[in-house]
Amino acid sequence: MAFRQRLGAENDTVRYLTKILGGVPAMVRCMALLPRLRQLMRRPTSASRVGVRRPTTAGRRGDTLHEDALRSVLSDDPNNDRAFSALAEVVRRRAAEAYEAEHDPLRAPGVAQERERAANLAVWALGEELAGNPRAWYPLVELARLSVDDDHEGATRRLVTAAERDPTGRALAAGIKLLRTNGQPGEALNLGVGHWRLREQIPQVGEQLVLAALESGRPAEARQHLDALSEHPDAEAVLELLPRLRAAMAGPSGTPVSGPGEARTDPVPDAGEP
Repeated sequence: MAFRQRLGAENDTVRYLTKILGGVPAMVRCMALLPRLRQLMRRPTSASRVGVRRPTTAGRRGDTLHEDALRSVLSDDPNNDRAFSALAEVVRRRAAEAYEAEHDPLRAPGVAQERERAANLAVWALGEELAGNPRAWYPLVELARLSVDDDHEGATRRLVTAAERDPTGRALAAGIKLLRTNGQPGEALNLGVGHWRLREQIPQVGEQLVLAALESGRPAEARQHLDALSEHPDAEAVLELLPRLRAAMAGPSGTPVSGPGEARTDPVPDAGEP
């Protein structure tokens, strides 16, 4: 009976991870993790190390095995955004439930705000644990997202570290986009220009630089970044970005704008234009 229960729990966990991570390739990765999952199931608490749930005296919850499985995935790949989001949701829910258990939402004022704060602190603690991995850049981006309003300097420092850890440029593109969407296109542009390696990183970095330059009121610089994409080795990926970038360059006037390597159909702004 114990064997059947353990086998059923393993199958449930594989199905859960496959749903979170997505598709048949994820199932193959999950099956490869089965030996580690069996070890997780046989011990009463998680080990105390970076990326693993901290030991606790509280009783084990029904989703603890799923939590440990997600941490196992993140131990192998700390930049798995789906696993991080799923685990962040688990710790947010647990923190919110723990806060509600100690406070009556009908009597105590501001409980909803404090519950949200407790949930964010739990995600912050998770991000800090995972960011201790020298390969981890995605947790740093999430920490920057949580702190960008209250600690701009610290958030920028985390985004710089994330960009330096990731040679592909995914962290850099995410950091530029984060600053842009937070109303800081100038800071986003500075971050991108200082770390973009055109031939080595994904073209989405160039896309974000074009948008940041436009939002900063620098159309000439936006044109320079757009033209630079013509030198990117992944021409197919660049072509996929061109419609969005043309539309952004055209602006409200709707004037068509050519892409890299094409004849310009719009006037080229002067370099001194604001």
